[in-house]
Amino acid sequence: MTRHAGLKDRIQTLDASLTMPLTLSPGRGFAQTVALGLAHSGDSFIWAGLCLLAWFLGNAQWKTRAVIVFAGLVIAEIAVIAIKMCIRRPRPPGEAGRIYRRADPFSFPSGHAARATMLIFLSIVFGPWGAALGIAIWSPFMVLSRIAIGIHYVFDVVGGVLLGVLLTLGLLGLAPVLTSWL
Repeated sequence: MTRHAGLKDRIQTLDASLTMPLTLSPGRGFAQTVALGLAHSGDSFIWAGLCLLAWFLGNAQWKTRAVIVFAGLVIAEIAVIAIKMCIRRPRPPGEAGRIYRRADPFSFPSGHAARATMLIFLSIVFGPWGAALGIAIWSPFMVLSRIAIGIHYVFDVVGGVLLGVLLTLGLLGLAPVLTSWL
């Protein structure tokens, strides 16, 4: 065994030991149902749909926000998929979250965590404050639900949060260009 493989195994063992106490036992109990609902509330198509609503129903300020957030969603999706294809870390064992397991068998980094982090910071920067507060309260629960239903490890979420911060910084640098096109 190489030194690199030993370190990787130790990190994965630590990650699994951190994840296990946060994972709900299988079943369709109330907690599992709530966690599944929360997990799906962070799906990209929901946020893309909200961007479309803001674009069609909002004023110029809402249209600008919608374009920036939508661009962020696209950039995050591309970055997450690229990293997942390079790392190829399998999701935790289990049956929950079958739709995620079929569509995307890899877990690192968590795209939902990256997206949620980006949404928090974008809502803080661009407002309104009520949205920022709501997203800041919702995000940790949604992200933890991904661990609770057994489709992510703790380090997947940490990696997603860090990626979300980096992507947000890059997106804020692009925001003036995006808004000038409007």
